[in-house]
Amino acid sequence: MSAQTATGGCQCGAVRYEATMPPGKVSYCHCRMCQKAFGNLFALLAPFKRTQLHFTQPPAVYRSSSVAERGFCSACGTPLTFAYLDSEWIAVSVGSFDDPAQFPPGVHYGVEGQVSWLHIVDELPRLTTGEEDSEGRLKHLLIHQHPDR
Repeated sequence: MSAQTATGGCQCGAVRYEATMPPGKVSYCHCRMCQKAFGNLFALLAPFKRTQLHFTQPPAVYRSSSVAERGFCSACGTPLTFAYLDSEWIAVSVGSFDDPAQFPPGVHYGVEGQVSWLHIVDELPRLTTGEEDSEGRLKHLLIHQHPDR
């Protein structure tokens, strides 16, 4: 019996992937970096161990900080992944899956960045970026993002 998988990819189809289920805890991220990277008010991310995720062609990568990188399609710009450089985990954008409905969220991260008029009504845990950083990665963070004006 083979393991259940989920497939997905970018908008133009140049980058496709297959992930072996199950993922870790799916999360909303409201931090300002995810807002900018996804061009939205939050990112919805499903984490997989790197060994669980296989690309037909690897995405282009932008190193958004001294501790993390973000994968995207260089042809159409679809945001695809987020990963800490020293982690065995890589988070995949839920919207890029062929069937995103199979990835319900389990937690909110970066809630200090949530915009005041966005009200997601649920009973999920809500953590600030500092509370989420159990590994201490953000202690010496250098952000490569253009500052907001």
